[in-house]
Amino acid sequence: MPRTTTVAAALLAATALAASAATASAAPTQDRPTPEARAAGITEPGQAQMGWKEKATGPSKSSSDTTAVTAPSGVKGIDVSNWQGSVDWTAQWNLGKRFAYVKATEGTGYTSPSFAQQYNGSYNVGMVRGSYHFALPNTSSGATQANYFVDHGGGWSADGKTLPGVLDVEWNPYGSTCFGLTQASMKTWINSFLSQYKARTGRYPVIYTNTYWWNQCVGHDTTFAAKSPLWIARYSSSAGTLPSGWGTYSFWQYSDSPIDQNVWNGSLDRLRYFAKN
Repeated sequence: MPRTTTVAAALLAATALAASAATASAAPTQDRPTPEARAAGITEPGQAQMGWKEKATGPSKSSSDTTAVTAPSGVKGIDVSNWQGSVDWTAQWNLGKRFAYVKATEGTGYTSPSFAQQYNGSYNVGMVRGSYHFALPNTSSGATQANYFVDHGGGWSADGKTLPGVLDVEWNPYGSTCFGLTQASMKTWINSFLSQYKARTGRYPVIYTNTYWWNQCVGHDTTFAAKSPLWIARYSSSAGTLPSGWGTYSFWQYSDSPIDQNVWNGSLDRLRYFAKN
C-alpha cells in the first residue's frame, strides 16, 4: 500500500477514534450518577426517587418498617418507587395513610417494575392514588416525556380515586444541578410538559419540587402556580418559604422516615374532590 494511502487511513482512524471519544464524553449524564447520588444509593439510571437529595441515608428503607412519625395536620399519605418493592398496603392503611403516589417513569427509558403492584394495591385498599414522573429535562423535550408518562401509567380519570399525575422536577442525580439548562430553557421545558399532559388528560399535573432547586433552576416565574398545584419537599417542622407564585402547598413531603411521608393540605373530602376535578 502506498505510504500516502497508509497515512490517510491512519488519519481517518485517528479522527474516528477522537470522534468516538468525544461522543462518549458527551453521552447523556443520566448514565453516570454523581458521587452524591451514588452515596444516596442511585447507581444506575431509573433509580432516582422523589426527594433523593433530602434523604439522609438514601433509599434504603423498607415499606414493612412502620415506625411512627409525627405528622403535620392534613390527610396522611406516602410516595413509593421501585425501592420499596411490594408494599404492604393494608399495613399502610392501618397506619392512617389515605393516599399514595407511585413512581411510574423516568425520562423516556425507564418504567418502574413495581408500578402495577403499588398502583393497584393502593387502590384496592381504598386509597386515592396517582403516579409520578421523574423528569430528565436534558434528554428529550417536555412534551415527549409527558407522552411517555401518560403512555406508561401516568394518566388520569375523573373517578374520584385517581389523582392527577405529578411532574417531579428537582436535583439532578446524573449531572449538573439544572441539567445543563438555563432558567429560560427550563421554563420552556416545564411548560412543554404541562401543556402536553393537559392535552392528553384534560388537566395539568401537580409539580413536585423544592424551593432551593426551583429558585436556582427556574427562577421567580409566578405563572406556573396558575396551572399546577404545588407539592413541596422539605424535611422540617414547617414547609418553609414556597417557590415564587404559590401562596400555599397542596402536598408536603415532610419526612422519609420510615418511608416517604406526605400530607394533603385539607380534608379527605377535599382530596377526593381534587382527584375528581
